[in-house]
Amino acid sequence: MMVLYSGTTCPFSHRCRFVLFEKGMDFEIRDVDLYNKPEDISVMNPYGQVPILVERDLILYESNIINEYIDERFPHPQLMPGDPVDRARVRLFLLNFEKELFVHVSTLESRAAKGNEKALEKARSHIRDRLTQLAPVFLKNKYMLGENFSMLDVAIAPLLWRMDYYGIELSKNAAPLLKYAERIFSRPAYIEALTPSEKVMRK
Repeated sequence: MMVLYSGTTCPFSHRCRFVLFEKGMDFEIRDVDLYNKPEDISVMNPYGQVPILVERDLILYESNIINEYIDERFPHPQLMPGDPVDRARVRLFLLNFEKELFVHVSTLESRAAKGNEKALEKARSHIRDRLTQLAPVFLKNKYMLGENFSMLDVAIAPLLWRMDYYGIELSKNAAPLLKYAERIFSRPAYIEALTPSEKVMRK
C-alpha cells in the first residue's frame, strides 16, 4: 500500500492528498509535524521536506513528481494528458506555477519570513498579479485545460484555498478565477483531502 507522509497545513502535501482521493484508491496518510519532524523524514528525503510517498522499495518526494507517478500507476481518472506534446505543455505550466506562484507561497509559509512584513507583502503582490493575469482563461474554460479536470487544477488548488489565510485579496477582475476555484472546492475528492487544520483556513 502507498503511504503518504504529509504536513497537515502544507500546500504541497495537500496536492498529493487531493490526487490520492481523486483516484479513489487504498492508501495511508501519516501526518508529520512540520516544526518537529521525525528523523526518518530526512532519511527518506535529503531536503527534509514533505510530502514523501513510499510504496514498497520506492521513495518519492516533490509533489509534482509524486502526483505524476500516482497518475501513471493508477490511470483512472487520467490527470495528465495522453498526448506527449500536451503532456510536455502541462509540465511547463507546472514549472511556471512553481517559479511564478509557489516560490512566493514558500515565502508566506516560511517561519523565517514571519516578521518580515516587506517580504510577505512582496510575495502577496506577486501572487495577486499572476492570478489576476490567469483569470480571463476562466471566462471560457471550466478548468485550466478546458472541460477536463487535470494536474494543473490539482497544482494550483491549495494556493486558491489559502488566499484568506495568506492575506491575499483579488480585485473584481479576478472574479472568473474565484468561480473556477469554487468548482474545484466542490469536488468530493477535494473535500475529503482537506485536513481539519486546512478546513479552518477559509472563511
